[in-house]
Amino acid sequence: MTSKPMQTSKDNQTLNTQAPDTQMPTPHTDAATAHPSASLSAASLTMDSLIDAQVAFMQQWLQQQAEPMALEAWQWLGAQPLHRYVSADDLQHLINDWLLSQPMSDVMRKDIRDILHTIIYHPVNDNVPLSELVDDTQVETLANYVGSHDEQRNALIHTLVGNETFADLLTQTLYHAINDFMETTLDKAGGVGKLMKLGRSSFEKATNRNLDEKLQTYLHRNIKDLTRRAEANAQAHLSNEEVARLLITGWGRIKDQPISQLQTYLNDEPDHSSIDHIEASIQQSYNRLRLSPYLRSLVSASVDTWYANHQLDTIASVAASLYIDEEAMTQLSSALLPVVHDALESTWLTTHIYNMLQAFYAQPNIKDGFVFSKD
Repeated sequence: MTSKPMQTSKDNQTLNTQAPDTQMPTPHTDAATAHPSASLSAASLTMDSLIDAQVAFMQQWLQQQAEPMALEAWQWLGAQPLHRYVSADDLQHLINDWLLSQPMSDVMRKDIRDILHTIIYHPVNDNVPLSELVDDTQVETLANYVGSHDEQRNALIHTLVGNETFADLLTQTLYHAINDFMETTLDKAGGVGKLMKLGRSSFEKATNRNLDEKLQTYLHRNIKDLTRRAEANAQAHLSNEEVARLLITGWGRIKDQPISQLQTYLNDEPDHSSIDHIEASIQQSYNRLRLSPYLRSLVSASVDTWYANHQLDTIASVAASLYIDEEAMTQLSSALLPVVHDALESTWLTTHIYNMLQAFYAQPNIKDGFVFSKD
């Protein structure tokens, strides 16, 4: 047998008009008249025409039943426990072997950059204040949280103010300022300046010490003392309440500015785009981390934790945590109906159904039970 195109409406009409003539045998029917070959031959029904009719019927029936079948399938699947079909190892392989093993494609990276550019430079940002992004209560909560960590704050103050590097930097700055002032002043003082330079030279010979070195030592000793005082004053002044107040006050100064104000901190030149630099930096970090044992360990622990919490849940319960319920599935199935209908009418599916039925009727135990017309 060879595959044939779907039957036409004329073929369907022929089958429909012939159907009443084909009767099933009953216990009271004569064996000769009840033999399948008699009725089927009378109907002039060929194997190919039968298969064509069945293909058309199946396609029509599936189109009509596609939506309720999809909902019934979801109800059945939703009632199944998660662990029956998905294991923790399955999730591990999905994340590690599929998501993390592949770098982000150039197409996706370009889409990310373009979408970020659209969001950041959209005209609506000119009319929306920063307070639309962050609520005042959020800032207050954050400020109080930061302010309550006095140990971390004091360590930060010590790092910024009380460390040796800061003292050395301040010493060199003041030394160069004083030295530059003295040199400039002496050069302009004429004879008096020369006399002062002579006195400086005599002082260095008498004490066997360089005046510049002595000045730096003096500044460094006193500045270190000043930085310790500054650190103590900062720690005393920046109490928990004061830190929180400073943060809230700072937010109050900028919260009414438009979101577009953030654009002033970004560069949008084609060859020097801040968005490109940010995306490239994130991509570099992602590529370094996605294959690292560190991230794999965190993924493994996270998956195990999640699976332990939900392995006994039904699939519907897990989906409900993502707000996927029967109503959502109804909307999804309705949206996908055009795709399903087109697939059912496609040549490839028609051919598969035809070949399946052809193989079914070609089975010896089925084929021997029917006698078809060879017309």
